[in-house]
Amino acid sequence: MAQVELLQTLAEMAPARIGDLADRLHLASSTVSGLIAQMISGGLVRRQTNRADRRAAVVTLTPAGRARLAEWEQAHQRRIGGAFEQLSSADREAIDLALPALRRLTELLGRSEPRSEPRAGA
Repeated sequence: MAQVELLQTLAEMAPARIGDLADRLHLASSTVSGLIAQMISGGLVRRQTNRADRRAAVVTLTPAGRARLAEWEQAHQRRIGGAFEQLSSADREAIDLALPALRRLTELLGRSEPRSEPRAGA
Protein backbone atom coordinates (compact mmCIF):
# COMPACT_ATOMS: atom_id res chain seq x y z
CA MET A 1 0.00 0.00 0.00
CA ALA A 2 2.86 2.39 0.70
CA GLN A 3 4.04 2.05 -2.89
CA VAL A 4 0.52 2.69 -4.18
CA GLU A 5 0.24 5.85 -2.09
CA LEU A 6 3.62 6.96 -3.39
CA LEU A 7 2.57 6.27 -6.99
CA GLN A 8 -0.65 8.25 -6.44
CA THR A 9 1.26 11.16 -4.97
CA LEU A 10 3.77 11.14 -7.82
CA ALA A 11 0.92 11.12 -10.33
CA GLU A 12 -0.36 14.32 -8.70
CA MET A 13 2.88 16.20 -8.12
CA ALA A 14 5.71 14.78 -10.25
CA PRO A 15 8.46 15.62 -10.67
CA ALA A 16 8.97 15.71 -6.92
CA ARG A 17 11.86 15.71 -4.50
CA ILE A 18 12.00 12.92 -1.93
CA GLY A 19 11.69 15.42 0.93
CA ASP A 20 8.53 16.89 -0.60
CA LEU A 21 7.05 13.41 -1.04
CA ALA A 22 7.92 12.56 2.57
CA ASP A 23 6.21 15.73 3.79
CA ARG A 24 3.11 15.05 1.71
CA LEU A 25 2.86 11.44 2.92
CA HIS A 26 3.81 12.27 6.52
CA LEU A 27 6.77 9.87 6.46
CA ALA A 28 10.46 10.21 7.15
CA SER A 29 12.65 10.96 4.13
CA SER A 30 14.60 7.75 4.76
CA THR A 31 11.39 5.71 4.49
CA VAL A 32 10.41 7.36 1.22
CA SER A 33 13.96 7.01 -0.10
CA GLY A 34 13.87 3.27 0.58
CA LEU A 35 10.52 2.91 -1.16
CA ILE A 36 11.80 4.90 -4.12
CA ALA A 37 14.85 2.63 -4.39
CA GLN A 38 12.57 -0.42 -4.52
CA MET A 39 10.36 1.22 -7.11
CA ILE A 40 13.35 2.23 -9.26
CA SER A 41 14.46 -1.41 -9.22
CA GLY A 42 10.95 -2.42 -10.27
CA GLY A 43 10.94 0.09 -13.13
CA LEU A 44 8.02 2.07 -11.69
CA VAL A 45 9.81 5.38 -11.12
CA ARG A 46 12.98 7.12 -12.26
CA ARG A 47 15.27 9.51 -10.48
CA GLN A 48 16.50 12.52 -12.45
CA THR A 49 18.50 15.65 -11.79
CA ASN A 50 16.32 18.62 -10.89
CA ARG A 51 16.61 21.16 -13.73
CA ALA A 52 16.04 24.06 -11.33
CA ASP A 53 18.65 22.85 -8.80
CA ARG A 54 21.23 20.48 -10.27
CA ARG A 55 22.31 19.45 -6.75
CA ALA A 56 18.90 17.91 -6.05
CA ALA A 57 17.19 14.88 -7.56
CA VAL A 58 13.53 14.53 -8.47
CA VAL A 59 11.44 11.44 -9.00
CA THR A 60 8.92 10.82 -11.78
CA LEU A 61 6.66 7.95 -12.78
CA THR A 62 7.69 5.73 -15.66
CA PRO A 63 5.12 4.44 -18.13
CA ALA A 64 5.22 1.13 -16.20
CA GLY A 65 4.50 3.04 -12.99
CA ARG A 66 1.53 4.79 -14.57
CA ALA A 67 0.23 1.46 -15.87
CA ARG A 68 0.61 -0.20 -12.44
CA LEU A 69 -1.24 2.68 -10.78
CA ALA A 70 -4.04 2.51 -13.36
CA GLU A 71 -4.38 -1.26 -12.82
CA TRP A 72 -4.57 -0.81 -9.06
CA GLU A 73 -7.12 1.99 -9.33
CA GLN A 74 -9.33 -0.05 -11.67
CA ALA A 75 -9.23 -3.09 -9.36
CA HIS A 76 -9.97 -0.86 -6.38
CA GLN A 77 -12.93 0.77 -8.14
CA ARG A 78 -14.35 -2.65 -9.07
CA ARG A 79 -14.01 -3.85 -5.47
CA ILE A 80 -15.63 -0.75 -3.96
CA GLY A 81 -18.31 -0.62 -6.65
CA GLY A 82 -19.24 -4.25 -6.06
CA ALA A 83 -19.53 -3.73 -2.33
CA PHE A 84 -21.45 -0.46 -2.78
CA GLU A 85 -24.01 -2.16 -5.01
CA GLN A 86 -24.71 -4.72 -2.27
CA LEU A 87 -25.79 -1.99 0.15
CA SER A 88 -29.39 -0.95 0.56
CA SER A 89 -30.49 2.20 -1.23
CA ALA A 90 -30.77 3.93 2.17
CA ASP A 91 -27.14 3.06 2.96
CA ARG A 92 -25.96 4.22 -0.47
CA GLU A 93 -27.82 7.52 -0.01
CA ALA A 94 -26.33 8.00 3.48
CA ILE A 95 -22.83 7.51 2.05
CA ASP A 96 -23.52 9.97 -0.78
CA LEU A 97 -24.71 12.57 1.72
CA ALA A 98 -21.67 12.02 3.97
CA LEU A 99 -19.02 12.36 1.23
CA PRO A 100 -18.64 16.17 1.31
CA ALA A 101 -18.08 16.14 5.09
CA LEU A 102 -15.65 13.22 4.80
CA ARG A 103 -13.66 15.10 2.13
CA ARG A 104 -13.40 18.13 4.40
CA LEU A 105 -12.32 15.87 7.29
CA THR A 106 -9.53 14.27 5.25
CA GLU A 107 -8.35 17.71 4.13
CA LEU A 108 -8.14 18.84 7.75
CA LEU A 109 -6.33 15.67 8.77
CA GLY A 110 -3.89 16.10 5.90
CA ARG A 111 -2.97 19.57 7.12
CA SER A 112 -2.46 18.69 10.78
CA GLU A 113 -1.09 15.13 10.78
CA PRO A 114 2.41 14.83 12.27
CA ARG A 115 5.16 13.05 10.37
CA SER A 116 5.71 9.53 11.65
CA GLU A 117 7.22 6.21 10.69
CA PRO A 118 4.80 3.46 9.72
CA ARG A 119 4.05 1.04 12.55
CA ALA A 120 5.23 -2.55 12.31
CA GLY A 121 2.49 -4.69 10.85
CA ALA A 122 0.50 -1.69 9.64
